[in-house]
Amino acid sequence: MSILDTEQQARLLALYPILESLEPVARSRLLEAVQILRLPAGTVLFDERQACQGFPLILEGAVRVVKASASGRELPLYRVTPGETCVITTSCLVGQAAYSARGTAESDLLLVFLPAGEFAALLAEPAFRDFVFHLFSARVAELMQLVEEVAFQKLDQRLAALLLGKGKLVRATHQQLADELGSVREIVSRLLKGFATQKFVALGREQIEILDASGLRQIAGR
Repeated sequence: MSILDTEQQARLLALYPILESLEPVARSRLLEAVQILRLPAGTVLFDERQACQGFPLILEGAVRVVKASASGRELPLYRVTPGETCVITTSCLVGQAAYSARGTAESDLLLVFLPAGEFAALLAEPAFRDFVFHLFSARVAELMQLVEEVAFQKLDQRLAALLLGKGKLVRATHQQLADELGSVREIVSRLLKGFATQKFVALGREQIEILDASGLRQIAGR
């Protein structure tokens, strides 16, 4: 870890402009308290049952947050990218609870780390509190949509919708698609072969070409 330089401070304020709305004393306190952290892809930032040490603000890269089962299967919950915050981290800090999911660097990361004590102090600032809880509510809405999809949509519907959202040529392995759906490769491969038999898609090496988007939309229920 290291202290932010002038350029990094400018990037932080550009990505999280609400910080400019803080009172000058509070903003200076934040900039003095945070540290810059570089992490390689694949680094586990936090895991289930770990205590939360602070609040990350991402400048570069992305964090993939998943819920893992005892069998090792993972259900992707969301990604945190520059300008966004992690709702589970916010929940842990506000509720003084341990993490209930795992966060992994999806790519090389450059992030600013705000210690837990400073985060708690800044919640007294209306601008910072509004910023945190606005993003918190938006992320909770996304998670509720995920719960609805998992609970009420069949996997073939979810797979069809996922493919449609990736464009005409999907460059991904069956395992990567399974990870995104919180399923297993064998089931996704079987569904994809069924789509191919119906001429909805053409399967290639680590890519899927969509041949009949309207057919996939019917499956997805759109």
